[in-house]
Amino acid sequence: MGSQRPTRAYLAVPAHRARLVAKAAASSADAVFMDLEDAVPPAEKALALAEAAAALASLDWGNKHVTVRLNAVDSPFIAEEIRALAALPRLNAVIVPKAERAGDIVAIADRLRAAAPDRAAPVALELLIETALGLVNVDALAACHASIAALHLGVGDLAASLGARTSDVGISPDGYRHVGSAQSGYASAPLDLFAYPMMRLLVAARACGLRAIDGPCGAFRDIRLTEASAQKAAAMGFDGKQVIHPDQIEPTLRAFTPSAEELAQARRVVEAMEQAEAKGQGAVTLDGKMIDYANVRMARRIIELGT
Repeated sequence: MGSQRPTRAYLAVPAHRARLVAKAAASSADAVFMDLEDAVPPAEKALALAEAAAALASLDWGNKHVTVRLNAVDSPFIAEEIRALAALPRLNAVIVPKAERAGDIVAIADRLRAAAPDRAAPVALELLIETALGLVNVDALAACHASIAALHLGVGDLAASLGARTSDVGISPDGYRHVGSAQSGYASAPLDLFAYPMMRLLVAARACGLRAIDGPCGAFRDIRLTEASAQKAAAMGFDGKQVIHPDQIEPTLRAFTPSAEELAQARRVVEAMEQAEAKGQGAVTLDGKMIDYANVRMARRIIELGT
């Protein structure tokens, strides 16, 4: 994963809004996906595809990871989207929404390859897991084709698929909490609706060598909530998080970038282990804690994120 473009802040932008697409290309986001699906009304689908193709051909995207979210596998639009986009060299990947069945994903990968047989590297697939069925099948989905590069968690549609009683995207329902007994004064602790699906997706991604991207925080004007949501994903090990507004880019980048203190401590761990190895030891004590090769692997991951 270290050789790939970073995908910490993954900005979504409606493909039919050319002015917003141009702003996204010039933004500080690591990654952008032009949306042909939920952010585009049916009457604007053809315009959105034309604008996405034009943007890929004409805009300066710098070193960004650039993708397009297709329409659903059973939509009347996806065949033309594959035909129009597959050969464009600046397209790094397509995002497949509501990924649920491995056979559908393999078929899309084959159609992309057939539409651009002379392309040096096939268009990568990034799968959006946003239904109960998709989450149940996430292991098979992650492993079903060599061109799959990432898994995204679709927090809004997943909450709807589960029947969660909330209208806030990416935020647990207020009623989802543990309540203690009368002896405890009915003290309560909030619970996280997304903890299980996030870990489920993360494990599947890591098992197959894929990137893991968390879904967005819908409260885009709440910078504190935006950053806290990104910090949770970063702490778990996710590679990035979708953002739906440019104001969310910087707090999300901060959350996924190790602090100077974290980097300094990680380097101390690596250096301590290197000194132990020179003495023929496989473990060493640092700051009162035992350090071994597992600690070094974790430390090197932090250093990699900081470069």
